[in-house]
Amino acid sequence: MRAKKVIVLHVKDDVEKEEFMKEIQRMNLSAFVYIHGKLNSLKVNIQGTKDEIREAIRAIREAHKRVRGRLYPDRQGLYTYYPEDIFKEASANVSVPILIKALELMGERVEVKEDYIRTSMPWKEMVELVRRLSEVTAEIALQTTRQIREVVVPVSVVYDLDPEDLLNILVDLGVAEYKEDKFKYELIKNKEQALETLLNHLKGEGDED
Repeated sequence: MRAKKVIVLHVKDDVEKEEFMKEIQRMNLSAFVYIHGKLNSLKVNIQGTKDEIREAIRAIREAHKRVRGRLYPDRQGLYTYYPEDIFKEASANVSVPILIKALELMGERVEVKEDYIRTSMPWKEMVELVRRLSEVTAEIALQTTRQIREVVVPVSVVYDLDPEDLLNILVDLGVAEYKEDKFKYELIKNKEQALETLLNHLKGEGDED
């Protein structure tokens, strides 16, 4: 039996409307959904079976919550992001440890939760950061292990340095080596030691200028 339900979502501005509409377009809902935009609200018409409508309302409210979380900071000045949402928007993918380390190196506040992150970096900057991290990851992926990428990629993007140069510096510093049999760069020390050694080296070079 078909039914119909109307819900109203309050929005602050056109950016929120656009972001929410993008989310809805990505969703694969069984119910038929029609949205009519007003000045500060969206009127959402949902048609389908009772179960389809119930599932659609749950998904729509969840999508709106996610959009608001990434557009507006909370009282602590932190935005809430689900990594998959950033990756969709950026049309790019990067490991979460690389993203977190980049944010920390940039001096952003960041908290890692089970399936989302909270950080002080605004949405558009976050999307652009993921794009850049993804590009550098792809550049060195074939010749590196996951561990060494988690050191090189964030430093390369944050300090605007060539990732190949950073790999060679890590070898020169004795914290990584090039395995001829695997055609890959690997860390000798753990990630934290390697990163600290690399940053100290870069800082020392900067001090000499």
